[in-house]
Amino acid sequence: MNLRLVGPTPLPPTVRDALARPMLNHRGPEFAAMQTRIVNSLQHYFQTAHDILLFTCSGTGGLEAALVNLLSPGDAVVAVSIGVFGDRFADIAEAFGAQTHRLRFPWGSAADPDALRAKLAEIKNARAVLITHNETSTATTNPLQELARVAHENSDALLLVDAISSMGAIHLPVDEWGVDVAVTGSQKVWMIPPGLAMVSVSPRAWDAYAHARMPRYYWDFKKMRDAIAKGQTSFTPGVNLYFALDAALDLMNAEGFENIRARHARLAQHTRDGAQTRGFELFADPKFASNTVTALRVPPGVNGKKWRQVLNQTFDTVIAGGQKELTDKIVRIGHLGWVNEAELDACLDAMTAALPYAQAN
Repeated sequence: MNLRLVGPTPLPPTVRDALARPMLNHRGPEFAAMQTRIVNSLQHYFQTAHDILLFTCSGTGGLEAALVNLLSPGDAVVAVSIGVFGDRFADIAEAFGAQTHRLRFPWGSAADPDALRAKLAEIKNARAVLITHNETSTATTNPLQELARVAHENSDALLLVDAISSMGAIHLPVDEWGVDVAVTGSQKVWMIPPGLAMVSVSPRAWDAYAHARMPRYYWDFKKMRDAIAKGQTSFTPGVNLYFALDAALDLMNAEGFENIRARHARLAQHTRDGAQTRGFELFADPKFASNTVTALRVPPGVNGKKWRQVLNQTFDTVIAGGQKELTDKIVRIGHLGWVNEAELDACLDAMTAALPYAQAN
């Protein structure tokens, strides 16, 4: 199968082998040594000298953890959204009692730093700014460096970043840009199954933690930091996912971080060029097109759902559809993690071949 989702992504053979390893004592020295290797490598890819915490959960769990550890009910937050996942970040904050001020932009475009500056002038007591770095629902990457600069120059707000589909593939120097919490998920660039969220925590975030009053238990940052210091986790981890991540990081370390980012940029451009050569129309603003996913408009006269069904059943190729207001209006091709040009060409060729069988009634 040519699996071209934005996650889960294909697993390299060494990762599949690692998943099959026998269990070990998650309170023992072997696990402690493995976790130390993982954390040290993740600090390199997050480009941070500060804490990295790992939670057995989805990326959404990591986003919830970021909010409940740093905020109190009633805190004002500015939630920047350019798609489904920006909306989700805002929804979580709202569910826990934050006064959530949404700054939404048309889907397919990136956030405007000037609009954020104006919103922060309006919401003078903002406790946090929430930003999705790479919005997979629209295949758009926000200009995070500029947005971060605006946030810091115009407020004392914490900067919380959903980097679930960007970290490791798109440049995001956490410490340099002043990101207080960044969250990524295992099923994206990291080439392992869903189930681990990796979270960076700045010193400023730890200061906020001391005063935060949103309810938390499983997600408690201090519990996890204290456990990691002892070579453990605060609760039972998904041990086989740690095996897989350890193996995946070996592959990434061998390739080299700069090479990984360059490869993702090359694959993204290859996909966009190949799509346009075959007559498909790009959805996202080209200036902010993602290096991990490409969105294409469903061609006129084509049923998007039927197109994806034919691809799956006849061409053994899986792509993602649009979400919410983009349902059956776009399709999305993932090109992150373990993928090469030949697989992307095969996907685009299959999409072209499937069109005659996917005409709208």
